[in-house]
Amino acid sequence: MIKLIVNGETHSVDVEPEMPLLWVLRDHLGLPGTKYGCGISQCGACTVHLDGEAVRSCTLPVSAAQGKRITTIEGLSRDGLHPVQKAWIEHEVPQCGYCQTGMIMTATALLERNPHPNDDQIDQAMTNLCRCGTYARVRKAIHALAEAGAVTPRKS
Repeated sequence: MIKLIVNGETHSVDVEPEMPLLWVLRDHLGLPGTKYGCGISQCGACTVHLDGEAVRSCTLPVSAAQGKRITTIEGLSRDGLHPVQKAWIEHEVPQCGYCQTGMIMTATALLERNPHPNDDQIDQAMTNLCRCGTYARVRKAIHALAEAGAVTPRKS
C-alpha cells in the first residue's frame, strides 16, 4: 500500500511502486483533470504540484510521491476559480484546451515561487507544449496576475 496526500486528503492505494503517478490519479483516485499527453515528460499536460513544485506525473513513479503533498487541477480551487483559472478565462487563453490544466498548474507554481516573473523567466518555466500556440496569451495572463498580485507567494 502506498499512502498519498492528494488535494489535502490521504489515500492508500494498492499499486506497484513504479506505476506513474498520472495513472494512479486518473484510474485509481478518479481525478481525470490531469491529462495524458506524451508519456515521456515532454508536453506538460500531466503537470501536478508535488510539495508546491510543478512536476510531470506521466513518468514520476508513485513511490516518489509518497508522503508528499500532491495538488491536481481539481485541488487548485473548490470552485474552479483560482486566480490563474480566472485569468485564463479573462485572457481567453484556451483554444482546444487539452494542455491547459498542465499550463495552469505550471503557471501557478511559477507565480507562487516568483510573483513577478519577467518574459525570460516565464519562457523558462512554461515549457508545456500547446498545439494551438496560445503562448502569447499565456504570457499576457501571467503578467496580469503578477501586476495584480493575485497569487500568494509560497513560503520557502
